[in-house]
Amino acid sequence: MEELVIRDADVVDGSGGDSYRADVVVDGGRIVGIVKEAAMAGCQRPKARRELDADGLVLSPGFIDMHAHSDLALLRDPDHSAKAAQGVTLEVIGQDGLSYAPVDDRTLDEVRRAIAGWNGPGDDIDFDWRTVGEYLDRLDRGIAVNAAYLIPQGTVRALVVGWEDREATPQELDRMRRLVAEGMEQGAVGMSSGLTYTPGMYAKDAELTELCRVVASYGGYYCPHHRSYGAGALEAYEEMVALAREAGCSLHLAHATMNFGVNRGRAPELLALLDAALAAGADITLDTYPYTPGCTTLAAILPSWASEGGPERTLERLSDEETAARIRHDLEVTGSDGCHGVPVDWDTIEISGVGDPALAEFVGRTVQESADIRREAPWVTARGLLLADRLAPTILQHVGHEENVLAIMRHRVHTGGSDGILQGAKPHPRAYGTFPHYLGHYVRELGVLSLEECVAHLTSRPAARLRLPNRGLVREGHVADLVLFDPATVAAGSSFAEPRVLPTGIPYVLVDGRFVIEDGRRTDALAGRAVRGIPPA
Repeated sequence: MEELVIRDADVVDGSGGDSYRADVVVDGGRIVGIVKEAAMAGCQRPKARRELDADGLVLSPGFIDMHAHSDLALLRDPDHSAKAAQGVTLEVIGQDGLSYAPVDDRTLDEVRRAIAGWNGPGDDIDFDWRTVGEYLDRLDRGIAVNAAYLIPQGTVRALVVGWEDREATPQELDRMRRLVAEGMEQGAVGMSSGLTYTPGMYAKDAELTELCRVVASYGGYYCPHHRSYGAGALEAYEEMVALAREAGCSLHLAHATMNFGVNRGRAPELLALLDAALAAGADITLDTYPYTPGCTTLAAILPSWASEGGPERTLERLSDEETAARIRHDLEVTGSDGCHGVPVDWDTIEISGVGDPALAEFVGRTVQESADIRREAPWVTARGLLLADRLAPTILQHVGHEENVLAIMRHRVHTGGSDGILQGAKPHPRAYGTFPHYLGHYVRELGVLSLEECVAHLTSRPAARLRLPNRGLVREGHVADLVLFDPATVAAGSSFAEPRVLPTGIPYVLVDGRFVIEDGRRTDALAGRAVRGIPPA
């Protein structure tokens, strides 16, 4: 007898088609039977060792978070309810060009310091891997939800070239190509870049194109955090589309927003650019989170020249009065490339987390607010905080526009990505709320998307991008990564005031046929594993 039958569920199967009522049978981690209500009359209904009454609940495929920063959280926090409770059954990590494989000892130490604001310093982690394959093997020991990995181009460049602003030599480029090839062979699904973060931003398009050719040869995709989301955003998108076309590589645009005042109401221009490329045969997808503020580190907004050479060199420059004055001018007058070419508005920069608990007074306040309390210029506050906390502070950047968010989420190649940073005392609520916020606010309350359409955005569409033929749909033979939610009550619990509150209306989540959320509570199951890329035939 099979393990589980989910009885009388309203199945929204991920295809975008109409929902239907059915019994769904799960056994051995797979969906082994679907009996629609129309076929039940006069037939014996399926039996199983356990029967779950799903009357009034929607059954859908598990949600795929196309942009996650859980690279260490998956290892540190076996509970991982921040994602599991949202119905996320697969996260794509290795984002924005910086992560923890492939590395050597030097690079690992540098990367740990550079992205401590994203993932913490990692002092509680045994870094017993160096290659992509070894990291994926580490995930295979058991994690809360599944994870796929993107090779981080910035980490590859740090390993081979270092943190200097210079072109790679032919020999260095050859080594980077080999590292990307090895990562793809070991199971990565593609490559990411952080082109406003050092050292990835120092790569010219020709270098990126060569690495993307390698990715394409393995059937993977390129996922850039491109060179600007502010001034010059459209040009930055055009650059990525042209680069991917030249490389013959599929393109997935990370957190595809149009932020800052210069881009208010300009989402239709971005979508027109994408439509033209799609009509010409390009393979493009994108992800967004359903909120207006962004989230990154305070150090990320510095001009790139101030970050050249790595974190220690950045701290040295901030400590030098003359150099610090240059940094301030770039930030406040010129508009630094780290702040997307837009002069910083300190009223929009809210400190969301610090590494040193002694600095907790800054958390939840904008830099301007803290500066006013201290009766000093906001640059003085920001500089002092960067030095005192050794570049660790994370920020919310309140620079988005709701009309742009709405327009982009409606697009036919849109997928969902939380960009969730789980560090800090007041992280962005998207880390805990992205997927129920889509379903509750934008589907039920605003009607921006139909329920069937939204579920397709969050399930089958990302599964297709990841080239996972047995995930993303409620189909016989597919992996039983499933979510049961109440469409009348599903909602994000997290808010900017209380960002770590779990969602409501999602009582059951299965990963590989095992309950990770049951009756609204986290079980002890560690059913997730690394989901490796499938090499082309």
